[in-house]
Amino acid sequence: MKIALVSLEDGITACGFRKFAARAAELNEDTTTYYVSTSRWATVRGAIKGTMGDQGDLTSGQIDEIVAGLRGADLVGFSSMTGYAKLTHRIIERLRETAPDTYLIWGGIHPIIHPEDAITAPVDAICTGEGEFAFEQLLRRLEAGERPTDVKNFWFRDGDGEVVRNSFLPLMTSAMMEELPFPSYGADGEQIYRLGHGFEDMTLDDYLANDGLSYTALWSIGCPFHCTYCGNTAFIANDRTYKKIRHPSARYIVEEIKAVRRRFPHLSQVSFLDDSFMAIPYRQIEEFAELWHDEVGLPFAVYGVIPNYVKQDKFEILTWAGMNRVRMGVQSGSERILKFYQRPSPPPKILAAGKVIASFSPRYHIPPAYDIIMDNPIETRQDVVDTLELLYEMPRPYTLLIYSLKVIPNTELARAMEEEGIDLEEISSSYLWIPPRAGNLLLYLLAIVRPPRWLFDRLLTHVRASSEPQKEYPRLGMVLRTGYLAKRALQHLWFMDFSIIPGRAGYLAWRVGAVGFWQKHVRRRMERPAPKPRPKREIVLPDVAVIPPSPADPALDKPPIVG
Repeated sequence: MKIALVSLEDGITACGFRKFAARAAELNEDTTTYYVSTSRWATVRGAIKGTMGDQGDLTSGQIDEIVAGLRGADLVGFSSMTGYAKLTHRIIERLRETAPDTYLIWGGIHPIIHPEDAITAPVDAICTGEGEFAFEQLLRRLEAGERPTDVKNFWFRDGDGEVVRNSFLPLMTSAMMEELPFPSYGADGEQIYRLGHGFEDMTLDDYLANDGLSYTALWSIGCPFHCTYCGNTAFIANDRTYKKIRHPSARYIVEEIKAVRRRFPHLSQVSFLDDSFMAIPYRQIEEFAELWHDEVGLPFAVYGVIPNYVKQDKFEILTWAGMNRVRMGVQSGSERILKFYQRPSPPPKILAAGKVIASFSPRYHIPPAYDIIMDNPIETRQDVVDTLELLYEMPRPYTLLIYSLKVIPNTELARAMEEEGIDLEEISSSYLWIPPRAGNLLLYLLAIVRPPRWLFDRLLTHVRASSEPQKEYPRLGMVLRTGYLAKRALQHLWFMDFSIIPGRAGYLAWRVGAVGFWQKHVRRRMERPAPKPRPKREIVLPDVAVIPPSPADPALDKPPIVG
């Protein structure tokens, strides 16, 4: 069977898609992957203008170019987030017109979050859960000439146009994740869509333009939080055990990195996009750190850090292993808005986490990045001021990743907004376009420098709620955004880190040996922290008593909800 798998998203990182593509290729040799990224989102111009992530709109002729490259496949599977749902609809509709007998499947995050929308496309099936093992069942049925409409984790259109809504398979266990092949990254035959040309072979330049010298990885799946703005709320609604952290062994992820470096030896940094890396128990993090230190040795970044799980001991062992940057979700400094988001990280906890993180920067870490969500229509002026005050107090240095709130359909936040009578803006517009209002511009200023208190107080008088009419300052916004990006780039260059600097500049620095020399001879390295005592085993004295471990033992500090 000839299978074509298509990823539609910003850039070509596509961690989940690459995992699935590797599994599909393992099951079916004649499988080709295609990437549709309609904008070079990681460009300097896009960063300054705030147009990264803005997919734009394809013409009918460009849709035909994409469809022409997919015709001839027996099965075409699409993967997209909700931001690309409209484009995916258009491509599927055109492909159905020109290849009516091709079996079409839509997977990825959008059909999980909003299956009622995805099933309206002229597809044969949509994948509403984890696809790696469910797809194997579907594929074997098709190969045998059988109808697969009872396969779980899928919705199907039967012959009469009715929708068959199947239930879910249990979530993958850590042992099952261990069985999966490493993600498809740089595999032979990968295709990328180029405007006006159709699909062409992906080249090294495509990877450099997207990731620089970095490789993006996922070790764990799951998140213990239930933030209303996050698509994970739909995953949790489908299966409550999604809150548990699941991952293959530390050996597995280390071998994945070693394998991809054999293919791309220029890779000099790894970014972990796990939703909640720091919620993994200490002993498992320690095992990972030891293997990474001894066998990989590359610096790595941890995204998805939650303030509640920032612990000094975890940061010490990971920094010794090579962690040189973290990204933490702050989202708001207003306790009222944090409660609205159902995010149990109040400002004091955020400040405490910031103090731990700041103790590693800039000696061992690139300044951390803190996620901030602005332009929430229910925010009051005081909510915006509270966010600015929190960031004024946060230990420095740091940088900010500032987002304009875009509400994902079918999430708890979407329902809450609808109850408030708020007209939700299209999610396909760029969440990185930040209106140049006073409150937003102060964020960029704070990312550059902490102004004197008297000046900050004066600037706060110009802040308004995003729902209020107010003046915008586009030229000042361009200046501040440029300064903010320049400072951030310099912070990374000081560590010879090209994970956020796309293109060939980093590659050339690697080719002449500058990156390797810096990492080996200049980069500051932490000493191995003292081994953490193992928890005492329960001792049973016959006919006398049971002596439990001391509750004061710091080794027992692990999140109760992780698996």
